[in-house]
Amino acid sequence: MSIIPDNNDFKTEHNITRKNPVVKAESLDSDKNFENSIRPKSFEAYIGQSALKETLKITIEAAKKREQPLDHLLFYGPPGLGKTTLAGVIAEQMGVNIRITSAPALERPRDIIGILMSLKGGEILFIDEIHRLNKVAEEILYPAMEDFFLDMTTGKSQTVKTLRVPLPKFTLIGATTKAGELSGPLRDRFGIIHRLEFYTEDELAKVITRTAGILNIEITEEGARAIAKRSRGTPRIANRLVKRVSDFALVKHDGKITEKVANDSLDILKIDAFGLDTTDRSLLKLIIEKYDGGPVGVETIAAAIGEDVRTIEDVCEPYLLQAGLLQRTPRGRKVSPAAYRHLGITDRDINDQKSLWN
Repeated sequence: MSIIPDNNDFKTEHNITRKNPVVKAESLDSDKNFENSIRPKSFEAYIGQSALKETLKITIEAAKKREQPLDHLLFYGPPGLGKTTLAGVIAEQMGVNIRITSAPALERPRDIIGILMSLKGGEILFIDEIHRLNKVAEEILYPAMEDFFLDMTTGKSQTVKTLRVPLPKFTLIGATTKAGELSGPLRDRFGIIHRLEFYTEDELAKVITRTAGILNIEITEEGARAIAKRSRGTPRIANRLVKRVSDFALVKHDGKITEKVANDSLDILKIDAFGLDTTDRSLLKLIIEKYDGGPVGVETIAAAIGEDVRTIEDVCEPYLLQAGLLQRTPRGRKVSPAAYRHLGITDRDINDQKSLWN
């Protein structure tokens, strides 16, 4: 049937072993090697999300005893907390392959149909940013998730026929930063739904120490904790900062990351003691200086600082809200007294600002 693509039509995201012809192979290999080298393969190596790990261990053990695939899973939470990594760990523990793609890559019906028909029994399909699935792709997934069938049509006009094509039983793992944007019918088809939490400073220090060990970077316990303090509760940021700080340590020091080396390096990178970067501080200062602390709409903020609305909502705001530096209200965003203190803005009456919050 014409709606079923052949192998040459698959996009790169459908098979993580294929190379994008536009990007040099050396760049792909370097990025892939770094990601693969630091990604844990077991729950023991996966740091953080303790309650979620215990739940998943029981669920996986039960699925193995029943000799059935896992229920479909939905992970949601801010970016960089390990949703993709956790999906890889689940696949490793189940002893099955995992196919990784993202919702924006599934533009046409043939994209999602092609992936589903290429799956083998028990395999895991991981769809990142699943809230961005278009309506057609979503409706194709409904019978596939529930009954493991594809409803397809063939022919034209009066010769149109509807076919039900059986699929092998598989597990869909969806990841999203915006669970509220998932449609009700899609969300209800997931048997297991979990939210990933921001990491504590202790957990991030362990992540940093583990990553440094894998990359053969010498680091002290104090150095790891100094980086953890500025990692915004996010392992992805922590791992990135380890590499950046190790560059400074190698060039400007003896290669060892100590507390002083970490703090000096991060100061040069303009990442402050609270983990805020230039964009975060610009956002807070804009609301304070131009809009008297708020409230102000996110579109206005985005236009004023030259950033995309989605960047502000998905990258900047989750941590600022978690840290208590920013508040969302029906009328817009407001800055907290804690943000005034952190930014060293003392020419305003903090008590008056607090009264605005009450």
